[in-house]
Amino acid sequence: MTCTDIHDRVVPVANLRDFFRESIGAAIDNQGMQVDPHTSHYVVNLLTIFARSEEIYEDDGEFYGVRPLALMMADAADAATAEQRSITLQRLGDVALFTAGFFADGLQNKSVDIDYYINIGGTAYGSLSDEIRGTTRGRALVDVYCELAHKFQLLVDVLHEVRDGAVSPTDVDVLRTYEIWCKTGSNRAAALLKQNGVFPLNGQAKKH
Repeated sequence: MTCTDIHDRVVPVANLRDFFRESIGAAIDNQGMQVDPHTSHYVVNLLTIFARSEEIYEDDGEFYGVRPLALMMADAADAATAEQRSITLQRLGDVALFTAGFFADGLQNKSVDIDYYINIGGTAYGSLSDEIRGTTRGRALVDVYCELAHKFQLLVDVLHEVRDGAVSPTDVDVLRTYEIWCKTGSNRAAALLKQNGVFPLNGQAKKH
């Protein structure tokens, strides 16, 4: 890919939140999904916030970066209060969704791949929905976190479409797409494979 190709695919946006709202809405419609407006609004806000690097990376003076999911799980388990546990579970789900949705290719050949992020993220949101049920906050958000938990894989597909909005089917890394399909059962990955002449067999993919 040339520098010219990259610059041709850069689209300036006046409002990042509006861009994500339109992109998320279009991807949801394109994939034939049913997502509650409150849940899609949550995802739009998440993307808008994490577009700022200081919101996704942690800096405590000794460590700078994204805290590993396993350590965040341990933090949630060891939290001193229910409020702190809820905050940690939300952070865990948010980071897992953002990473799986936008940086799946960067997980290739790592000790954990996209399926790990999907499992952990969905579990975190599910635990969070149980944690806040019956509370004032829960009355407003419990259904959102339930849907995020149950549709985590589908929402990862939505984010993949947003990420790849400027990529044509011929630009797809077929091998990586096949790996993602095998690990997650992604409907979008299966569709991309078929567009590139690869027809995956039923029963080969994991289901989430």
